[in-house]
Amino acid sequence: MTRPMNITEKILADHAGLSEVKAGQLITAKVDITLANDITGPVAINEFNKIGADKVFDKSRVVFVPDHFVPNRDIKSAEQVKQIREFVQAQGIENFFEVGRMGIEHALLPDKGIVTAGDIVIGADSHTCTYGALGAFSTGMGSTDIACAMASGDTWLKVPSAIKVEFNGKLNKWVSAKDLILYLIGNIGVDGALYKTLEIGGSTIRELPMDGRFTICNMAIEAGAKNGIIEPDDITKEYLENRSIRPYKFYKSDENAEYERVIKFNAEEIEPVVAFPHLPENIKPVSKAGDIKINQAVIGSCTNGRLSDIKAAAEILKGRKVHKDVRLIVFPATQQIYLEALKAGYIEAIIEAGGAVSTPTCGPCLGGHCGILAAGERAISTTNRNFVGRMGHVESEVYLSSPYIAAASAILGRIASPDNL
Repeated sequence: MTRPMNITEKILADHAGLSEVKAGQLITAKVDITLANDITGPVAINEFNKIGADKVFDKSRVVFVPDHFVPNRDIKSAEQVKQIREFVQAQGIENFFEVGRMGIEHALLPDKGIVTAGDIVIGADSHTCTYGALGAFSTGMGSTDIACAMASGDTWLKVPSAIKVEFNGKLNKWVSAKDLILYLIGNIGVDGALYKTLEIGGSTIRELPMDGRFTICNMAIEAGAKNGIIEPDDITKEYLENRSIRPYKFYKSDENAEYERVIKFNAEEIEPVVAFPHLPENIKPVSKAGDIKINQAVIGSCTNGRLSDIKAAAEILKGRKVHKDVRLIVFPATQQIYLEALKAGYIEAIIEAGGAVSTPTCGPCLGGHCGILAAGERAISTTNRNFVGRMGHVESEVYLSSPYIAAASAILGRIASPDNL
């Protein structure tokens, strides 16, 4: 009889061909998908060539999504994507997403059904942990690790210990999944789950649509977690049906599975929050933000660029105007999301309010392009990090929030709730 295991341990055990695993154990496991982007992809390709590999382990399971500096901002970024494009063509890789067909990788792969429940997904990007929302083990790794997995289809890792987090109760007005994950990080700190599984559940999470679940798992890394994961259910199944291109498997934690700690929150006590510079853990309720004037508002990214996020912003902006001293930049996370937002009238509402809408790109989130901050400027952003210099000059400031707060702040010219409109 095997020991009781949590959902992450079960996925890892199955992929390692073992009856059971436990925290701290070193394993070699089969991977379902490897992922790299236009920054990390060329490094992985160089390492792939350096180890003398001839072919990728499976041309349908090695994925490249150029999304950080695209549409290319300069010659160097154009050369990086060219190198990926040539490798893709030489290897016959099936999943490469060119400008016009691409999206921000962590929104694109789930929507295309490339990643699915029960997978092990490793990506050369820290926010690969997003796919835990589907009930997958997904984690970021270095480009060398990705290169080896591209060649062999295997990876090795240490089984993480687990923290169980429960949110229970109904969400208050203007409170979203972004507020829940910021609230969690604010409570445990940016290293509070270092190399651990964050298994997130409770009645609040069970009521969340997939968009919100992606937001929560996306930011597990901001608490230092190896992976974030949510137990799949009927909402997951509805999302995956007619979308997942491979068979999927739902794993569930055993009732008596071991956890390093269990943390419980009453969602009804949580109000919208803002993460102040320069760490995601520096949260304050928006009602106590004070008079913080902003120069820029960014709505989008792999954290909050999905259709419900664009809808939330558009509903706040409709019939109103962006403050004369504020630049509002909106980035739908994929072309499909952009198109659906266009058809629904969300894009029209944003543009009429004075916002600028861009093709999908990670650009402003990492200070890459399409919205870089100058010295002394402040931005409120629905992205995931607000480190020193994250979105531009080292003397700029980034405040993290939900789309509701970002849109309201863009109108008012200062950080505020829609209740202040």
